[in-house]
Amino acid sequence: MSTPARCVAQLSQLRADRAERIVVDGENILLVRDGDTVRAYAADCPHAGGPLEKGALCNGRIICPWHKGTFDVATGDVLEPPPLVALDRYPVMVTGNDVMVTPEKLPQPLRNASDNSPHFVVIGAGAAGAAACAALRECGFTGRLTLVGEEPHAPYDRTALSKFVPSGEMTPGDVPPLLAPDWLARHDVERIVAKLARLDVPQRTIHFETGGELTYDTALLASGSVPKLPAISGRELGGVYVLRTLDDAATLVDALGEDAQNAQVVILGSSFIGLETASSLRKRGSQVTVISPEKISFARQFGERAGTMFRELHERNGVVFHLEANVTSLEGEEGNVHEVMLESGEHVAADLVLLGTGVAPATGFVEGLPLQKDGGVIVNAGMQAAPHLYAAGDIAVFPLHENQEPVRIEHWRVAQQHARIAAENMCGARHRYVGVPYFWTYHFGKRFEYLGHASEWDDLVIDGELDRQAFVALYVKDEKVVAVLACEREAQTARLIDAMGNGLNGLSRADALKIVLSD
Repeated sequence: MSTPARCVAQLSQLRADRAERIVVDGENILLVRDGDTVRAYAADCPHAGGPLEKGALCNGRIICPWHKGTFDVATGDVLEPPPLVALDRYPVMVTGNDVMVTPEKLPQPLRNASDNSPHFVVIGAGAAGAAACAALRECGFTGRLTLVGEEPHAPYDRTALSKFVPSGEMTPGDVPPLLAPDWLARHDVERIVAKLARLDVPQRTIHFETGGELTYDTALLASGSVPKLPAISGRELGGVYVLRTLDDAATLVDALGEDAQNAQVVILGSSFIGLETASSLRKRGSQVTVISPEKISFARQFGERAGTMFRELHERNGVVFHLEANVTSLEGEEGNVHEVMLESGEHVAADLVLLGTGVAPATGFVEGLPLQKDGGVIVNAGMQAAPHLYAAGDIAVFPLHENQEPVRIEHWRVAQQHARIAAENMCGARHRYVGVPYFWTYHFGKRFEYLGHASEWDDLVIDGELDRQAFVALYVKDEKVVAVLACEREAQTARLIDAMGNGLNGLSRADALKIVLSD
């Protein structure tokens, strides 16, 4: 029996600039008015469940407040990650002034293979790899598609590993997948779990460590990063860990065990991974010390004033810092780390040491392609690195702005943006990266968002209270907003990221302030 339509709203009461959530027969539905047309979509973002009505509705785009996933108002299709699949749709019609919705989802189109040729291979089963597979099928690619990755797990949300797993808020087994568990199979994506020995770029051939090879017509290289390991004595001791993969997170949690509250954890490096993990471990009750050669954490990304705010937030929550400090060795007893020795002569007790000392591009297996000194892969604005080869994510050195040096940005969402552009171009498009870089970081229950990418600025304009973590900070260069740092201003950052992406000449300070002060 078909589900009858319900009258859920009056057209005259729906705003064109704001979506509205309704609940019909237990279904959370988003109503979006576009002129005299109304569309009905799932009200929660498919990435992490963000309430879409609390984001922004502007320029034909629905923007999630939490992670700035963006959807087309007319179709519900993904325009910007981190969501990788379109919004579920519901039948809707307008009769006179009555908006009628049937609370029964319309079926999503199933896009799969109809031929074995051409053969596209995605190398790397992380954020970019998953985004590429989804985008390739979305773009209508019906050839053979293979996803190659070293980890045994299906692509998962790596951002949870430092934010929520060490605190116990999320178990390693609960880290969410990026695609539904059966998505790869339903869309005819072959999955190969193997470590690469060589990628022969000129011959378009992948050689596996276990033997065997795989040839392709076109490939996307999205192999991500590997942790940098500092050259210090004692690094091989038991109790010394890195945090990059799901297995790393599970090992760290197991090492903490039931006595996490009494554990003395030392984190080397004040990177985002390091300080997010520090925050997460303090929630668990562990004693946390951060040792870093930097004077002010995050100063390079956010400036000294914001960097100081982050340090003070951590200190108020019990994190101890040794800044402008260098480690000379890790000392152990019975094969396990016992203390950290500093250049100053200080000894810091440690039951567990986490190396948060940065990452490097995972490209050591690539042959026949020039690489930068750090292993980065130079691509053009369409994410192409060589004939029949594209690159995305942490490894990609790409032109963010015209007439400026290309950059390599290690942001999870940027990797997915790259992958979508690459996938579209693999299917014959000629699209360029014009997105706005975005990432979010989480400390002691506070979500901080960063929009854009500022290597330098000449003014910092702050609305709100930086020290209370309720603010928008505009990084301004030549009267243009080049980046935004914000906390507890999610609707405003949704509008800001849209304005930053749509302005051909950049977003002016004055226009940005209009958005910031609009609520």
